[in-house]
Amino acid sequence: MSNTHKNGLVVALVLLASAVVAAAPQGPRGPRVEPAAAPSHELVITVADAGEIDGTHTLTCDPAGGDHPEADAACETLLDSEQPFATTDEGTLCTYMYGGPAHATVEGVWEGESVSAEFTRSDGCEIARWDALVPALPELVP
Repeated sequence: MSNTHKNGLVVALVLLASAVVAAAPQGPRGPRVEPAAAPSHELVITVADAGEIDGTHTLTCDPAGGDHPEADAACETLLDSEQPFATTDEGTLCTYMYGGPAHATVEGVWEGESVSAEFTRSDGCEIARWDALVPALPELVP
């Protein structure tokens, strides 16, 4: 290969490398940093038929936030629970205790997974599910 061809190849490689660097995303101070991923703990909790505490609140965890009135304690309870949104297994024997008409929905993302859960106080098992998530769900005194 002649020196002219070698010089031409070197020039072509330098131009190619310059084009690649120029095409890389740049911010005002260097390479652009991608935004952080969406929170993996972000919930909307709606409580109805519970009286004065009815309403909808947002809750984010790690760090605790949103407009939930007890965000820190609610996050701690949910994070400590192995399966906070699990339903009662079919065939489970539950007491016929009625805890009132209150019901709640929890929707959003928990540990990166979609959540859509309903809570009632229709029997002993459902009361226990609800109470296990207090203060994420409000404490209801019979």
